[in-house]
Amino acid sequence: MKIQQKLNIPANFFYRKVVDSVLYDIRTQTGNTISEDQLEGYSYLKQFTKTTSARITVTKLVPDRAYYYTTHSNQSNFEVKYDIEKLSDKEIKVTYEENVESKGGFLRQMNDVLVGSILGFVRRRNFKKMLLQIEASY
Repeated sequence: MKIQQKLNIPANFFYRKVVDSVLYDIRTQTGNTISEDQLEGYSYLKQFTKTTSARITVTKLVPDRAYYYTTHSNQSNFEVKYDIEKLSDKEIKVTYEENVESKGGFLRQMNDVLVGSILGFVRRRNFKKMLLQIEASY
């Protein structure tokens, strides 16, 4: 899935929102307080439910430009990229991309394709709504 959205906010404002969210998630999941400088390459275990967890690794962090991470679980590998393009001092284009690689064979992959196509519209709409909420908070 790939989403592109123009927002009327500075690149550093959007970047700060993303990084602050990641640092908060790390603190709540691990109890560790780390700095932004320690984020790239940082890996931690995130508990989604009592029985579901995954390893999240920050793979790329470029101030005001990019945030990438991977999520590895026993069912899939999930790669996410946020690219921030500065259009002007107060306008950016955010490109969000995600790729999922399912583990567990053909049936699991087919299930993921089916569920992904059904839920894709809702997820896309909710993600755009979240971006617009970030813009409105500026």
